[in-house]
Formats: sequence, C-alpha cells, structure tokens
Amino acid sequence: MFSSIFSTAPPVDPHAPNFHSVSSKFPESELFGELEHKDNEWICAGGFVAETQTFYINAEDGTSIMCQVIHSSVGVWFPTIQFTCKIANPAKGEKIWKSINVNNFVTPAPGYDKRSSKADEYSILFKSNPGSEFPETISIRANLGVDLQVSLELQQPASIPGFKVGKGPEGGYSYFGTDPNKADGYVVHRFWPLVRASGHLIRHGKAEPLKGAGMFVHAIQGMRPNLVASRWNFGFFHSDELGGISAIQMEFTTTDTHGKRGSGSGGVVINVGSLVIGDKLACVTTETKWPGEELARNLISRTTHLNLEHDPDTTYDKPNEILFEWKGPSIVADAPGTVEAKLQADLGTVADPKGLIEKVISLQKSHMCSKLP
Repeated sequence: MFSSIFSTAPPVDPHAPNFHSVSSKFPESELFGELEHKDNEWICAGGFVAETQTFYINAEDGTSIMCQVIHSSVGVWFPTIQFTCKIANPAKGEKIWKSINVNNFVTPAPGYDKRSSKADEYSILFKSNPGSEFPETISIRANLGVDLQVSLELQQPASIPGFKVGKGPEGGYSYFGTDPNKADGYVVHRFWPLVRASGHLIRHGKAEPLKGAGMFVHAIQGMRPNLVASRWNFGFFHSDELGGISAIQMEFTTTDTHGKRGSGSGGVVINVGSLVIGDKLACVTTETKWPGEELARNLISRTTHLNLEHDPDTTYDKPNEILFEWKGPSIVADAPGTVEAKLQADLGTVADPKGLIEKVISLQKSHMCSKLP
C-alpha cells in the first residue's frame, strides 16, 4: 500500500512524449491491416472505457441512418448499454433521434461469435459465409418504441475487406502515457469501409423499404472521454459514379495534456481514412499533425474547416464548408501507384443546440433513475 510513497522507480521526464499515434508505428507500405473476426469482438472492459459499434447508411432516396450500440463503463458502476438511432432526410425535412437504455444485454448472442450481441430491445448478429460474393453479413433488428422499429441487413463485399491501420494486434491503436507498453489509455478504430444495405424502417406500423450503401466502425476509447480528445471530425461519402466510390475519414484532436513533449504540448491531430474505387479497397490513409511541425506531402489524411463563422450560442467557430483530403499508396495488386482524392462540401445550418441539450438532459435523467434502487 506504500508503493506510491516509497517507489524506487525513476522519475518520469515531464517533457517526455505522452501520446503515441497509430500513424507513427507503421510505414506507408504497411498501413493496410486486414481485420480478423476477433478484432471486432466486444471486450466490454471495466474501468473508464466506452466501446461502440456504429453503422452508417446512405439510402438511395436520400435518407441517412445511423445506428449505434454504446457499452459505457464508468469506474465501479455497472456499465450502461444504449442503442441510439438517428434518421434524417433533408429533402423531406425529416429528423428522428432515438436513444434508449437496453435491458439484458449479452455477448455473444446465443449461437453466434462475440462480434454479435443482443438485448430485449435489439439484436446485431454477424454471420459468415466464406468464399461467397458477400463473405460477411450483419443483421440489425431494433424496437425503439411504438413509433419506430428498424430491420436492416448489411453485406460486406469480398473485394472490400475490413481494415485497421497496421497489421497484427497493435494495428489501429494510439496510446496515451509515457510508456505505450503500460499505457494510461488508448483509442482504437476498426472499419468496414463499404457495405450493401437493405431492409425496412417501420414507422407507426408502416414498413418503408430502403436500399443503399453503408459502413461499419468498431471503436474503443480506453480512457475517460474528456481526456481523450478536444474535438472530432467524421465523414462518410458514397457515389455510384465511376463504378462506385466511397470515402471515410475519422479524425480527433488530443487535449492539451497529451502530445510529443508531455503536458502542454497537446492539440495533436490524428486522422485515419480510406478510399474505395470501383468496388475495391484502393488505399488506407493516416496522418498525424504535431503542433509546430510541417505536414508530409506524400501521405495525406486530412480534414479542414473552411469559411468559419463564430457561433455565439456555443462560442465555437462553426465551419460553413469542410474539405476532406486523401493521398496514399494503392493497395490494389494490379494497379500500383498513388491514389488521391479531395471532397469539399457545404455543411448547411447547424443542428439546433437547444434541442440537443434537451435530449442530453433527458438521457442523463433516465440514466440516473436507472441507477437508483
């Protein structure tokens, strides 16, 4: 019990690096790490760990759908598991947001591996069919209330495998702390960059068919979320032009406490992305922007906010446009070289912050009530 007082360990240099980015661990030729089944298994860890499976779908009729399962551990409390769904169609003026605490969560779901899970309110089941055109399929069923049920099937094409940055068990991981082998925390992301989506949304008893393209990401934050990042950017784009193009980016910025020279050197920007061209995973990109250092030109994975406008309600500078950039080596065997892409988009009006705050407060109240005896 007195080890922390009478420790003989050497003091830690306060200016030693205490953030270790995934992009610094692998050379350009080894950025693509193909996922194994175990990479997407639930770990359901204790302590301060947030783990998610998130599914994004862009339907052919312009509807965007997000379904997410969140397993959140907070110290000695029992973990909270939520199912969240957001549906939006700007042309129809539709915005639906649902989030429920689920009951009797189990993983693996009976008869399936540990990528799958179920609860009274939902099931997400992974099924394998090796050697077929679609070797992996995910079925999502969720009952989010009397006014909304979701029934979806996502198929992973054989030519578009799932990936993490870098091969092996260390692939995908960024570490916090001076010693990555005894890290204070970590962040890891694993992606299925493109899936074929089909199914139904059932609203007020009426089934509405949908079909489109989607993606899946399994993410874990192995540390208190307020210490992991000060901001996030995420983008998913799909078009049927040129034989089918899909692009994703996930980017986060560390807080001031974690950087290359210890506390006070933070604001490190880490980005991971990919490009799918002609139904093939063409390249995996990653980049780390260290404050005060020049960016490389041969490998680009970058999000830039443009045309900033100060928002008095949030005190943030709101971007009116956003620019995504990718550049990296091709991983297509018969098409060597460099793959590049840029995507600039108008972001439109910001979501109503007051409405979002009301939803968060409601969730906090229901969460606290569920903890009371």
